[in-house]
Amino acid sequence: MEEINNQEEYELIRERIKTRPINRKKLIRRTVITAAMAVIFGVLACITFLVLEPVFSNMLTPEEEPVASEVKIPIDEEEILPEDMILEDEEETRTQIIYQEKERTTTVLEDYNALYDEIYNLSKNCQKSVVKVAGVSQDVDWFNVAYESKEVTTGLIIANNGIELLILTDGSVIKNSENIDVTFFNELVTSAVVKETDKNTGLAIIAVPVDQLTATLLDPDIIAKLGNSKTNRLLAAPVIAVGRPVSNVISLEQGMITSKSNIINLIDNNYEMFTTDMRGYDASNGVIFNMSGEVLGIIWQKNTSLDKNTLNAIGISDLKRTIERMSNGKKRAYLGIRGTDVTLEAINLGVPVGAYVLEIDMESAAMKAGIQSGDVITKIDGFEITSYTVFTEAIGLHDPGDEVTVTVKRQSGEEYKEMDITVVLGE
Repeated sequence: MEEINNQEEYELIRERIKTRPINRKKLIRRTVITAAMAVIFGVLACITFLVLEPVFSNMLTPEEEPVASEVKIPIDEEEILPEDMILEDEEETRTQIIYQEKERTTTVLEDYNALYDEIYNLSKNCQKSVVKVAGVSQDVDWFNVAYESKEVTTGLIIANNGIELLILTDGSVIKNSENIDVTFFNELVTSAVVKETDKNTGLAIIAVPVDQLTATLLDPDIIAKLGNSKTNRLLAAPVIAVGRPVSNVISLEQGMITSKSNIINLIDNNYEMFTTDMRGYDASNGVIFNMSGEVLGIIWQKNTSLDKNTLNAIGISDLKRTIERMSNGKKRAYLGIRGTDVTLEAINLGVPVGAYVLEIDMESAAMKAGIQSGDVITKIDGFEITSYTVFTEAIGLHDPGDEVTVTVKRQSGEEYKEMDITVVLGE
């Protein structure tokens, strides 16, 4: 019996364990579900990465905002004629120029028409740098009915600092405006904001964000080329006036410069003005270009004793430092005097060399510090002042709020006594 039991136990041990049959449908279903979940997880991971990556990227490495580049405008100097450079002991030589008459292939009338075609084409190119600036204001009339008023003037595209297109214009037109509209040569109309103003000249720089402009208006060729109004070849030079020289619509005149020895005396600066033979009126505005398409002057008909029936302009060379300063959003330091150079005749009579003070502006930094009419400014912070032009340059190097030492010579009896005056420059 024991042997039988051992045999049964042995047989039991030798039994084969059968594997459970595979449920193929269930396996396929689980595989499909696992694959679907993997796809869904991958999609959610991609979306999460795309959404959060810029956030974490900015947190770790913040993106720097675009910074406006500084506007630099070269300053012109008086031109020296070749004959002024000849030494006294150098013998004068003469060169005989022989003109050979060429056979004419066109008529005089054809030449005349061709000349004016060239002037027209030049004016079209110049007009790309000139814009219409409108100061827009809202008001109500006597019957409490709202209406919109607009004052319109000309603007000149000066520079592109990378984030703004900068435009020089008449600040008086936009002074009290709620909105400023700028219309470009391609008829695009966009809004602008005031960047800086110059109370002395009444000019202003307005700015249009570059992201509001088309590619055409970002072309460097539309930026005005500033010429040299200090050249000795300015007198009788042919010029064109672009903007609104004769009416309230875009207009054009052609003529020549008739004089360049006029000076407009403003606070802390003198500006050279030139006159033309082109027709003008009180409200004329615009830009004077030479035949190379360079800006020679900004039309200026106000605050001057010059004939307003012809176009007058401030020479662009005297405005360059002011334009540069405003384009960079900087205010001009203010002393508050009107002055002039000490003439050679006055020097021979014993008047010191320097900037002669003609008048003191009321409530100015100069008046508060004690500078008087008749003083001759000879130094600013130890820098020697030899003329009124040098004085304006020296003031232009300072900022409002700077404390400077102004050295003046004041007449006392028959002689001039030197004294140092501490001045805090205004704005």
